[in-house]
Amino acid sequence: MSAPPALPVSLHSQRLLLRPLRDDAPDAHQLCRLLNQPGFLRHIGDRGVRCEGDVSSYLQHGPFASYREHGFGLMAIERHSDGQWLGMAGLLRRPSLPGVDIGYALLAEHEGHGYAREAAAAVLQHAANDLQLAGVYAIVGMDNTRSLALLHKLGFIADGTTCLPGSEQVLRKLLWRAPVVAFLG
Repeated sequence: MSAPPALPVSLHSQRLLLRPLRDDAPDAHQLCRLLNQPGFLRHIGDRGVRCEGDVSSYLQHGPFASYREHGFGLMAIERHSDGQWLGMAGLLRRPSLPGVDIGYALLAEHEGHGYAREAAAAVLQHAANDLQLAGVYAIVGMDNTRSLALLHKLGFIADGTTCLPGSEQVLRKLLWRAPVVAFLG
């Protein structure tokens, strides 16, 4: 197992730590669980991970490639209080979108506690403050009402629809704009 190159910075919120994913047994176990949940498969898609042995390839061609190319990517979400692995969240750069987009997913047993909102808010704060991004996109299936509600709470607004390459599924495209700070002289 190997460590990813060009690690993005870890992010902290009140209850959470977002840290780079690792190619180790604990992350492999949790990622395999997450990527095979019915909700993940339905709303995000099949990543071809069937067992913990498949996770290394997923990491090398997904999150670790993003770390190398962009300095950001999906990160593990852990609870500060006990180190419990909750899911993943981070920024993605898809060639089919006009800018960076946000992604997040939680293990089913950790949904409904505000962790997705807290993690996504930390990612957006990092995008605006550290990466100086003026905006962040999100894409979501038309029937994913929970994710749509969360994105609206975070300040995302509708920005049309899109289809990812190789898919005919129409997705809602939303945009979050970083707050503009006015300096008065």
